Amino acid sequence: MLIETPTHRPGTPETTTTASRRRHDDAPDTAALFARMAELDEGPEREAVRDELVTLWLPMAHRIAGRFRDRGESIEDLRQVAALGLVKAIDRFDPSRGAFESYAVPTITGEVKRHFRDRMWALRVPRRVQELRNKVRVARRELTQNPGSPEPSVADLATHTGLTEEEVNAGLEALDSFSTLSLDAELSADDDGYSLADTLGAADSAYDVVVDRESAKEGLRRLPERERAILYMRFFEDMTQSRIADHLGISQMHVSRLISRSCARVRDEVLGQRTGNRGSGGPSTTA
Repeated sequence: MLIETPTHRPGTPETTTTASRRRHDDAPDTAALFARMAELDEGPEREAVRDELVTLWLPMAHRIAGRFRDRGESIEDLRQVAALGLVKAIDRFDPSRGAFESYAVPTITGEVKRHFRDRMWALRVPRRVQELRNKVRVARRELTQNPGSPEPSVADLATHTGLTEEEVNAGLEALDSFSTLSLDAELSADDDGYSLADTLGAADSAYDVVVDRESAKEGLRRLPERERAILYMRFFEDMTQSRIADHLGISQMHVSRLISRSCARVRDEVLGQRTGNRGSGGPSTTA
């Protein structure tokens, strides 16, 4: 659209009025289209007018998206988010309330900011904690804006924001949650430097072995002596079934059946005991 510029004679003071205030090049005059869309019922004609408005105002949405470039998100994705905000603004705009640009700019900007707030966190942070983070960040900036101001304490931030110290601590932790540190990042500059992954613990499978052995003890004690001897020779002395059969003077097939039956009996007893403990809320004890 044409840009209105004030005309004044040299030597005379320039006056600025609402009519002569400069508007952006991407702010078209679409008052008539909005008025027409407001009068139309849902249908193809209204959709056509809506699409035309989106097309005309899309450059403005792209300009707003460009303000947020170089913040870790591609400009194409930002433009899509801004376009979504534009569509919402067009659908919700009431032509009787004023100029569309005044309504659309904060709507589109808010949509882009929500995108960063909800989608760009490396760690998923609850909305409430994100709000605490923003309050703490603003309070820290306000308390340290004067040169030489010391770093505010948790108590100072709590007093300034009206939050509890626990809420301030949650906000401070969230300040470091926007980005993550690689597990391969070195934590020491020495020659024998170690990475963050070296400091993380891992589950020890030996604990599971201890639990299984303790669980099987009672069942093994209740087995007949010959079956206990067969299991000992097979699993502790690593004897083959044929050697065990020769040692006991029985067939290998009989040894195989005894091993399978004994293991199944012990396993069933252990699983039954665990099921009973879960049903009663835990192991029972007697005084």
